[in-house]
Amino acid sequence: MARRTSPVRLILALSVACVLAQFLVYFAIAGGTPQVQPSELAKHTGPVVLTGKVVSGSIQQTGEKGVRFRLADRNGGHAVPVVYRDNPPDQFKGGRDISVHGTVRNGVFVGEKGTMVTKCPSKYQAAKPKQT
Repeated sequence: MARRTSPVRLILALSVACVLAQFLVYFAIAGGTPQVQPSELAKHTGPVVLTGKVVSGSIQQTGEKGVRFRLADRNGGHAVPVVYRDNPPDQFKGGRDISVHGTVRNGVFVGEKGTMVTKCPSKYQAAKPKQT
């Protein structure tokens, strides 16, 4: 005698799979934090990832931990003041491309602790041809 199974288990499993798939698609598309450059910052409210180039000569230490600096668009255009209340990465310096999560407060971008990442442009540039 063959045992007959109920289709309820199959329907329940497919329903759960559909809900999980919708959840993943939603967070993959709409759940991210916008990534902006300083010239685009005024258009956004709430948390963002600010990316740009640290303006040389603008870095000031603020106590034991933290720095104040200006961050400009990668093309050298508009710049905004930034406060980061944590130790910056070792590679942090003027002229370096960085990204940092945070929000704007009273006209100053305030970075969240532990979110600053420096980018090394030499890793992404083509190697210079050797002269012979």
